[in-house]
Amino acid sequence: MKAKSRSLDRIDLNILRCLQDNARISYVDLATQVGLSTTPCLERVKRLERAGVIRGYRALLDPKALKSNLLVFVEISLSTQSPAVFDEFRRAVAELPQIQECHLVSGQFDYILKCRIPEMSAYRQLLGDVVLTLPGVKESKSYVVMEEVKEALSLPIPELEAIDER
Repeated sequence: MKAKSRSLDRIDLNILRCLQDNARISYVDLATQVGLSTTPCLERVKRLERAGVIRGYRALLDPKALKSNLLVFVEISLSTQSPAVFDEFRRAVAELPQIQECHLVSGQFDYILKCRIPEMSAYRQLLGDVVLTLPGVKESKSYVVMEEVKEALSLPIPELEAIDER
């Protein structure tokens, strides 16, 4: 259960910026960078975690080192627009490790998937044997990435004034 949320202040935002840049930073160094002593800094980080602002910590891995060189985006159209079909599709997609992301979108299709696989033959198999057999799938359209120009996992953290205006 998430703790009761309160608004973020300038120090919270600075903590989030520092942790996004380096989640392995020591609490001593983090406290120094944000202008706090260690204990209050640690308490703020724990509060941000309990509130769900900080959702977790991850190692960023090189896809090429793990033979996941091919990046493909797939548009998916479902056969019907019923809540049951959407739920069934979401549950099935959640079980597939090759699908990194799945988003319900507006427009001419229903979902967009982000897939990482070793090579085109593996994608052909994923598409034919898995994606097109997912619950409710009517059709798909694939976009094979030729060059990754930018991939950012960090969120832009606004200045305090921008948050206060909301």
